[in-house]
Amino acid sequence: MINAAHLSKRYGRHQALVDVSFEARPGRVVGLLGPNGAGKSTTMRIVAGLIPPTGGTATVDGLDSVADSLGVRRRLGYLPEHPPLYPEMRVRGFLRFRARLFGLAGAKAGGAIERVLEACWLQEVAHRRIGQLSKGYRQRVGLAAALLHDPPVIMLDEPTSGLDPAQIAETRRLIRGLGAERTVLFSSHILPEVEATCDEAVIIARGRVLAQGSLEELRTQAAGATCIVEARVEGGGALLGALPGVEGVEQLRAHDGWTRFAVRAGASTVSLRERIADAVAGAGGAIRELRDEEASLERLYMRVLEGATAPATPEGAAA
Repeated sequence: MINAAHLSKRYGRHQALVDVSFEARPGRVVGLLGPNGAGKSTTMRIVAGLIPPTGGTATVDGLDSVADSLGVRRRLGYLPEHPPLYPEMRVRGFLRFRARLFGLAGAKAGGAIERVLEACWLQEVAHRRIGQLSKGYRQRVGLAAALLHDPPVIMLDEPTSGLDPAQIAETRRLIRGLGAERTVLFSSHILPEVEATCDEAVIIARGRVLAQGSLEELRTQAAGATCIVEARVEGGGALLGALPGVEGVEQLRAHDGWTRFAVRAGASTVSLRERIADAVAGAGGAIRELRDEEASLERLYMRVLEGATAPATPEGAAA
């Protein structure tokens, strides 16, 4: 439903996006995950047809975001990080106004308004002025407006930014519900949001896609060939780092002469564990824990961010 192919975007000397490619299929919730300044908002605006790419293409339901930007916008509901609301208007009146912009009138508009009020849990505040609502309710009003024309694709830019824990939980449930019937693409710099809400994730930093796949695939990739070892041995970091096939050693903590390491290698952890045990025993040391690392999306996230080397562009400049 969404296909981004080799997107690039340059603002003067700033390279905001570099060869960004991913897809979001029908009935899936896909998260664009990355730190502030990663290029997430720029990517979403290109897909939505709001700005053109410097290179590459983006399509929504087969329509090109540049050649047919109006057609693309008819097929998607887009909620920016700061929804464009009129605080002096009442919720129902604002939705009636937005319905007219989508070409909805009469009974069709009335039915659409009632549908989104119910879907976004806004019935009890439908008569209130938007400026009197909490940020959580204002986010819901913005989302309701994006859903009025019943689009098959929903794009949400940092939808939980600034919300309290209860509002975040409500927004997560709403996004998951939307994903059952539509394609949902949303951006976040908060890893737990993506883990709690998405089927798939695209990790992006400094304008480049660093990893992508289902959450399970990414967790498996995160564990990879990494062992956790807690040992009492002199020069443990150097000893483990010198083992054949070891790509990196991270010291996690040290206490009472015991030191815990994460040892990463490009081969099987079975042979890695054997090499670690032999090396520590050969150096006259002792091991009290030696196991495969548990699959953790957080570890993959931190690992790929540390490895990002492309030039950075602030999100404000890239947006």
